[in-house]
Amino acid sequence: MGIINATPDSFSDGSEFASAKVSHFVIDVDKVLGRVKTLIDEGARIIDIGGESTRPGAVEVSVEEELARVIPLIEAIRNNFDVCISVDTSSAVVMSEAINAGAELVNDIRALANPETLAVIANTKAAICLMHMQGQPRTMQQEYHYENVVTDVVDFLKQRIEACENAGINKERLLVDPGFGFGKSLEHNFQLLRNLTQFSSLKLPVLVGISRKSMIGRLVNRPPKERVAGSLAATVLALENGALIVRTHDVAATIDAIRVHSMYTQAV
Repeated sequence: MGIINATPDSFSDGSEFASAKVSHFVIDVDKVLGRVKTLIDEGARIIDIGGESTRPGAVEVSVEEELARVIPLIEAIRNNFDVCISVDTSSAVVMSEAINAGAELVNDIRALANPETLAVIANTKAAICLMHMQGQPRTMQQEYHYENVVTDVVDFLKQRIEACENAGINKERLLVDPGFGFGKSLEHNFQLLRNLTQFSSLKLPVLVGISRKSMIGRLVNRPPKERVAGSLAATVLALENGALIVRTHDVAATIDAIRVHSMYTQAV
């Protein structure tokens, strides 16, 4: 899953897609299409479009602004490439409009906790990734508490899976994401990574988003764009423990890691 951050304040690369023709933040669709082509050429099979930064301390944006950022991109990608499009949002309105525009997967950091979102997804054929987050993006890294982070996250996802099924969403449409970096300490993140096999009890594909995150940065003491090696090390560990989808900024390097891991698992 290759990442496109259509935001001015992404911790990694969102501002790269800003139009140089205006003083305020406006997405340059041609720049995004160029980046998407590169990601696909490098091996991405899913493109994840996000119009609201969810980094720690991120400021909320209006639904209107989020729509203005993501819908033109989804339409342009759908018209130019044969690739699965994911929309990274927790807004029922954005989900609905994005699916109508061509998105096939909804990547929701709030796991459809907003009441309207369950009904929206139930009335479509879109897949949904349910992610765990403790707290809200603006404050999630200021305070967090777990009895046992692995058990607590697995139990939360079980509850959200049940809520989806009760709303009429077939389990075959679901993926799960433990939510690395979302309301978790460095130790919590690595406890989840080490025990990722426990998520197999959910009997759903596991997506991981580790790329360039602070859980890597705090260890290697490098800015986001220099965290590729650390991200790849964590990615291989995630693959070894059962991850099936990797959300990444660095597709080519990640594909190399996936190929090496795949050959390793096949060797006798």
